[in-house]
Amino acid sequence: MTSHAQSSTLPLSVLRRTGFAFALLCSLTAVAQLSIQAQTFTVLHSFTGGIDGGGPNGGLIVQQSNLYGLAAGGGSAGFGLAFKLDRRGTGWLLTSLYSFAGVEDGPDGADPTGQLAFGPDGRLYGTTFTGGVDCFNRGYGCGTVFSLAPPARATGNVLGSWTETQLYVFPNIVEGRWPEYGSLVFDPSGNIYGTTINGGHNGLGNVYQLTRSGDSWTENNLYSFSGADGEGPFSGVIRDAAGNLFGTAIQGGGGPLYLCPNGCGTVYELSPSATGWTENTIYVFQGGSDGATPVGGLILDAFGNLYGTTSAGGVPSGGTVFRLTPSSNGWTHTVLWSFIGFQGPYATLTMDTAGNIYGTTSKDGPQYGLGSVFKLAPVNGGWTETDLYQFTGGSDGWYPVSTVSIDQQGNLYGTASWGGAYGYGTVWEITP
Repeated sequence: MTSHAQSSTLPLSVLRRTGFAFALLCSLTAVAQLSIQAQTFTVLHSFTGGIDGGGPNGGLIVQQSNLYGLAAGGGSAGFGLAFKLDRRGTGWLLTSLYSFAGVEDGPDGADPTGQLAFGPDGRLYGTTFTGGVDCFNRGYGCGTVFSLAPPARATGNVLGSWTETQLYVFPNIVEGRWPEYGSLVFDPSGNIYGTTINGGHNGLGNVYQLTRSGDSWTENNLYSFSGADGEGPFSGVIRDAAGNLFGTAIQGGGGPLYLCPNGCGTVYELSPSATGWTENTIYVFQGGSDGATPVGGLILDAFGNLYGTTSAGGVPSGGTVFRLTPSSNGWTHTVLWSFIGFQGPYATLTMDTAGNIYGTTSKDGPQYGLGSVFKLAPVNGGWTETDLYQFTGGSDGWYPVSTVSIDQQGNLYGTASWGGAYGYGTVWEITP
């Protein structure tokens, strides 16, 4: 097929703290509902940019009808917060679990742009993009890893009622800087795995491990990217039963210079051994029909297949959903779907028990071009795509870069980074 892909230069803009004015906490919300293709879309919360936060880039965790997430800005100090949404009657109540103080040369973090994860101890774990030690004298830190412990007794809607602990503050560029999208991963021993998009031994990002000893954590830089193997691992890693780690890098690898001046991105595997970790570059994107710039992470099915997305490339250059199938000769890359538009999926995919795939596009969508929620269903050896919702840029929000979460009833949840009633993003639900 003829390639229509353009240069995959990625707008790496990260929400900054400026512009988040203080406002009253928005709690119960029941905003206008829209129905598309038998799906009902509802805005559960519109962020004000004030004490309730703003700019929710990461996805949500669903647990016992509660939603947990992060907002990159706002909060009581203006540096972002962790929040919970729970059902109250016919509406939803937002509770701030913790507001980040943004102390640049101290223990706190700022700009939590990723996704929370529940650890084996029942605590919430996550990262902040900046904050911590100012490791290169530019006024903001290299990022942190934190945990949140719930209060011993429920105290209602009390700001800061959870206890925040900084597990690790990235101290210098060599150890990595700027953990971005995605969530942390745990192994059976409780070790934590994640990525930073910059820094490492070559300044191009790294994969790290945090190992616990008592109340302290030690970082082990498992792998630093060099460019030929990838650059800028945005969305963390996943782990298989054998302990191998898999992830994507948004640039590097190779590809035609006129399409990808810094490389079109890669998919990689890290395998443990007695002497360390071995990196294997599974796939190098070429920027054409195969896609380019994989911002989102990977998911793994029961057969060992990997699924992911590219934000650019494909035909006609609106990004792709792809599958990598293992074999004795390596991995086979297959494009499952190509999107129409110019800025496709940034988020990691979600798969339900029937094998259907769900995701978001950041700015694609045939009607408005402001992002969409999609479903891919396997049909007779192929795939059928359905646009579950297209964002309009109004009270529903726009620019969804979050992963889609599914509850036991089949309801879908996610965030839009911008728009909504106050312009600072939304939390939304799609019911079947």
